[in-house]
Amino acid sequence: MKHQRIFRVFAGLLALSAGVAQAGVGLHEIPGMEGDGPVTVYYPSSATDQPLQRGPFTLQAAWKGAPVAGNGRLVVISHGSGGNPWVHSDLARGLVGAGFVVAMPEHAGDNAKDPSTPGPESWKKRPAEVSRAIDAVARDAALTPLLALDRVGMYGMSAGGHTALSLAGGRWSPALFKQHCEAHIADDFATCVGLFTELKGNFLDGVKKTVALGVIRQRFDDAAWQVHTDPRIAAVVSGVPAAADFDMESLAKPRIPLALITSGKDLWLVPRFHSDRVIQACAERCTVLAALPDAGHGALLSPQPPVDRMSALAARLLGDPPGFDRSLMGAVDVEIVRYFERHLLAPASVRARGQTP
Repeated sequence: MKHQRIFRVFAGLLALSAGVAQAGVGLHEIPGMEGDGPVTVYYPSSATDQPLQRGPFTLQAAWKGAPVAGNGRLVVISHGSGGNPWVHSDLARGLVGAGFVVAMPEHAGDNAKDPSTPGPESWKKRPAEVSRAIDAVARDAALTPLLALDRVGMYGMSAGGHTALSLAGGRWSPALFKQHCEAHIADDFATCVGLFTELKGNFLDGVKKTVALGVIRQRFDDAAWQVHTDPRIAAVVSGVPAAADFDMESLAKPRIPLALITSGKDLWLVPRFHSDRVIQACAERCTVLAALPDAGHGALLSPQPPVDRMSALAARLLGDPPGFDRSLMGAVDVEIVRYFERHLLAPASVRARGQTP
């Protein structure tokens, strides 16, 4: 695998501490475009960080702090199903420390405030929402003078990882989602049904599978390819992506640099149906930034939402498996930052050789 590397946590953490700038982390919400929800923006600021309470999280940031110039590049983060801007704030801080501005769109019908239409209905909309988030940053009077938007990075996790694969050049269809669930409903039930219910190994499992497939067949029979291209997006990282509904041939040669992060004990998006298939498809043309054999689906949520505020099913799917060392995740963030530095900041000749400047 091109650039596949053994994960070295101590070296990564040392690099993070050396690379983080001294500026504060500005935090602001700007209006979305065309009726979209707000876009949350993290950016280098001359203001001093202060404790900010956002839901169950206490963040260190400067609310509406004055922006200062960083490295001139933007990274868009696409949250997972039912997500919010706070569960990726650790990664956002790392990116801001390296000089990036970070924008997080609120995906309609699939966010913490409105989780009404997750799955393929949201997946159709998400890539365009990412593009409009870039447009929203471009029209912000305080941020746009500090940015060049011809080379934008994009990171997504879970459903956001699906969005990332789309923006890397992948094509998918709701009909492929239906076909996957028809073939693998028992083995990948959480992908097909989400947090609505689960299989428990009792007499009700057959009823649950029958009802689920009936709904899926009714709602997701559209065979039209779903595609979206934004020429401004120049590098993508896809973490634990939903991917069973992609035409894998479309991911064999990504249109831009594509990296993946995998979790070996993912119970929500079983790797052999999702991330493993993407890696097999793109072979020498993609990068595995981190393969975490003991991690669960929620490992890339940092900070992690309190499991005592989740349903029992959500806690099982998003909680850390026994024995998983969450301290590894700081070094994963380092690898993501380095990847975007390599592909967004390096001269074109260096990028073409795949070298780190």
